[in-house]
Formats: sequence, C-alpha cells, structure tokens
Amino acid sequence: MKRSSRARMGAMATGSVLSLALITGCGGGSDDQDASGESGKSSSSSATAAKAVGAAELEKLLLAQGDVKGYKVDSGDDTLPKSKSGVTTDKAECAPLAHAMAGLAPGDTNEGASNSVTEVPVSDAASKSPEDISEADIENAFKVKVTFVGLSSYDDDGAEKALKAVTDGIESCSGGFVLTGQGEKQKITKVAAGKSSGAGDESVAFSADSDMDGAGSATFNTEVVRVGNTVATYYTVDFATLGKAAAVPTAVIEAQTDKLK
Repeated sequence: MKRSSRARMGAMATGSVLSLALITGCGGGSDDQDASGESGKSSSSSATAAKAVGAAELEKLLLAQGDVKGYKVDSGDDTLPKSKSGVTTDKAECAPLAHAMAGLAPGDTNEGASNSVTEVPVSDAASKSPEDISEADIENAFKVKVTFVGLSSYDDDGAEKALKAVTDGIESCSGGFVLTGQGEKQKITKVAAGKSSGAGDESVAFSADSDMDGAGSATFNTEVVRVGNTVATYYTVDFATLGKAAAVPTAVIEAQTDKLK
C-alpha cells in the first residue's frame, strides 16, 4: 500500500516533536504535595553518609524490558543528550530544570544513565499483511506515548540538594528562560509548579510552556523523584497530541521507584 501524504505529514510532525522532546520536559501527578509542587516526605537525615554509584550501576537500575506491562523499553543513548554540557541555559538557576527535562542529572554530578519507555498502542495492524494496512493503521502507529527516564546518584545529601535546586528553579524561572540543547535554542516562556506523584522519599513536578517557533506554544511536564540518594527524572511526549501536555504514566513512575528501593 502507498503511504498517503497525510501519513507522511504525521511522520514529519513526529520527528519535529521528538527533536523538541530532547530539550523540553514532562511529568505526572497525584497527591501528597505542598503548594510548591513538592511532596511532603523529605527527610534530610536519611541521605547523610550516602555514597553515589557510577553510570554503569545506574544503567542496571533503569527499567528493563518486562518491568512494566504494556510498555517497551529502549536505550536512550541515541536520542537523549550525552552530557550536561550539551544542554545549557541563559540563567544558571534554570539549569536544573533544563537538565531534568533532558534526562540529565539536575544536581551536582555528571554521572547518570537514561532510557526511554514507550506505551505499546493497542492495534491489530501487526497481524495484517502490508496490502491490508490502512491509512488509519499508519496514523495509529504514531499515537504513542514515550517517557524519557533519567537516573543520577549522589554522595551524602546531594540528592536532596538536587530536588531543592529544581524546586527553587521553578520559582526563580517562572518567567521563562532560554535553553540550548544539541545546538538548538528553545525559548521557555513560562514555568509553573505542578502536582507530583508523591512517589519515593520526595518528588516535585513542574510544567514548562515552550515557544514553537511562531507556530504557537506547547506545554510539557516534568517530574523529579528522589529515592534515597538516587534521583529519577521523567518526561513524556504524547505523539498523538503533538505538543499538548501529557502526564508521566503512573505505572512507569511506580515501577522505576520500586526498582530503586
């Protein structure tokens, strides 16, 4: 079957949003938080004397295929920025937000690991022969949600400081900032506290409105969760809505949190 022009446009739009996904953010939501968007379970004494682990160990702690039913897990090495030096901001206080939105460590460390978790769409197209696949089947193939997950580890109370840096950045950067990721500039016009999942020892969520180069704006959500001295960041793109805010799947947060305990 020939691919329609509408389907080709969908593919182009998907690629465009994925490029934006590399330097913008996502997040989930439920309860047990204060007005700042941070859950109320912080305990500074729990992180003292903690020792950070390296990238190799963090890779083992990331979700793997089979850990979350209904989701496909892929390496993020080919899509996510390789290091924090690849994502910069015009305001230093906004750097933790930008790094969290890119699957990088929001705190004072360069050690981290990341991957992507994709919700498997319900479709019977896989069982069809090529000549029987319809335009609707092709369009449905793009209706997927991809969550980019980043892990970072810290000595002593570094993980708590990372959460605080994100929380402080939400207020300081409420008027927006400019970030540069992988050579491309992106203007964030607004940052606001969101409702976090309450997962882990503490969590914080925020939304970021992004200018789409004259084609309107898009809202992306980010959630950051601390489990002991490890920090997990989550960012979800819903390709069906192409830029509208999408929540981080609760199943992904819960599964990753359980694996970090």
